[in-house]
Amino acid sequence: MAKLHTLLDLHGNIPSFIHISDGKLHDVHALDMLLPEPGAIYVMDRGYVDFARLHALHQAGAFFVTRAKSNLDAHRVYSAPIDRTTGVICDQTIALDGYLTRRDYPEHLRRIRFRDAETGKTLVFLTNQVTLPALTICALYKSRWQVELFFKWIKQHLRIKQFYGTSENAVKTQIWIAVSVYVLVAIVRKRLGLEVSLYTLLQVLSVTVFEKMPNKSSRLPSFRLAVDQQKRIRGTVWTLRKDSRWLG
Repeated sequence: MAKLHTLLDLHGNIPSFIHISDGKLHDVHALDMLLPEPGAIYVMDRGYVDFARLHALHQAGAFFVTRAKSNLDAHRVYSAPIDRTTGVICDQTIALDGYLTRRDYPEHLRRIRFRDAETGKTLVFLTNQVTLPALTICALYKSRWQVELFFKWIKQHLRIKQFYGTSENAVKTQIWIAVSVYVLVAIVRKRLGLEVSLYTLLQVLSVTVFEKMPNKSSRLPSFRLAVDQQKRIRGTVWTLRKDSRWLG
């Protein structure tokens, strides 16, 4: 069993960090391999919550947004005014109460409780970013779905549903080939100035890459037409797919 720990740059949906480990490595250890960028915001799920490591990000001048675990031991220090019609239930400054968690993260945190009107789910976010509006913090966590789309495309379109070999080298080779294809297509999208999403473009190439085209001086118009047609056919489905996992 292998794990693919990925840090996705949401400016272009490009992996900026990838680490392939065996299935026994706990998620939090991937944070030890990152070089925190001051001012950057790291969005992660609850599997990466480790207060000592989160405090290291904080001390490096970076920000994080994650979801709180249900057994979080903390008390409210201050409550900021909120507009409940937006779905935000509370926007609080908190202090950790657990002996180990208080030692690992001795400073205050921001806790935002949000209720999604569509699903009825209530989600609790933790962050050290105190200047952005509460709804922006919620939207940042929603953007984490781009990572799920990245893995979904890797599995569906690059045939990593099963591995051709079981050795460590065979597994890593197949994964790196898949990631390389993804990045190359992203570069093509940037060079051609295409406005469609990277995932739509990847789907287009997956079905048209071996299609015979007239031998003209330039194939770019035909390629753009294929992209436009694919966008009209699949664009709505793709959007709904993202919205259906609102803050999931």
